[in-house]
Amino acid sequence: MDYRKRLEEFKPSKDYLVCIDSDGCAFDTMGIKQRECFCPWMIAYFRLQPVAQAARECKEFADLYSKTRGANRHVTIKRILKELLPSHQQTKERGFQVPQFPHYFAWVDDPASLLSNDGLKQAINEANDVEKRKELSHVLEWAERVNWAVKEIVKGIPPFPYVCESLELMNDKTDMVVVSATPLEALEREWTEHGIARYAGLICGQEMGTKTEQIAAVASSYPDGHVLMIGDAPGDMRAARANGALFYPIIPGDEIASWKLFYEEATERFLSGTYAGEYEGMLIERFERALPERPPWEVNG
Repeated sequence: MDYRKRLEEFKPSKDYLVCIDSDGCAFDTMGIKQRECFCPWMIAYFRLQPVAQAARECKEFADLYSKTRGANRHVTIKRILKELLPSHQQTKERGFQVPQFPHYFAWVDDPASLLSNDGLKQAINEANDVEKRKELSHVLEWAERVNWAVKEIVKGIPPFPYVCESLELMNDKTDMVVVSATPLEALEREWTEHGIARYAGLICGQEMGTKTEQIAAVASSYPDGHVLMIGDAPGDMRAARANGALFYPIIPGDEIASWKLFYEEATERFLSGTYAGEYEGMLIERFERALPERPPWEVNG
């Protein structure tokens, strides 16, 4: 299936565009996905059993409570294995050598790589080196196992309060597009399950490129100041900025209040042209304070 063709076929129908992230932003799914789906299989496939507790702390920090929150799964796995876990006190005390995956890390760092299961399959098919093929195949097994776990475990979780109200409020005034690094199948299932897929003119998953690329593909026809990205991670803000879009942060740990403010105040500011500047800056300052750069075991160590 040519997922990118969907981006090319998107046509504006209103004067304003709102791009919305899904995991951790519209839905309270990031915590359960990371703790119950990603983390157990990360420990199993990357051979981290001797420092399982440290691995869990690293996973939660990297994916929930730091500036890499919401990043692509492969980017944060590399950060954990190369940076965070080796510096953890438990790892040092036990003399544990964190397994390294050089072929995988090189694939993650390659700007030409599509960081998805399809991208991994392509890299495996193109690999001439036996070890490289074996290593990437192992990672693909992990990624597929995580997707299986998400499908089996993450069910029945509704959108945050005020999400449905906000979507209904914007429905007649803005085009809405889901912009996400989550696999498309999971996104379509979640948005359909809770009856809100009807608000989205397009749902974009990781198969359709990065969030920056997704926004670029749908936002170019709108006037300046008429495109807003709603997200809960620094990567969402960078994607918005790269495309000249405004950014509304859903602050981790304060999601309900963030959506309430969006519904009661920020939507009207966006549509009336009074969102940019001081108001947006105040919200972003709160957002950045909620997500530190360095983990507590380094700051307090």
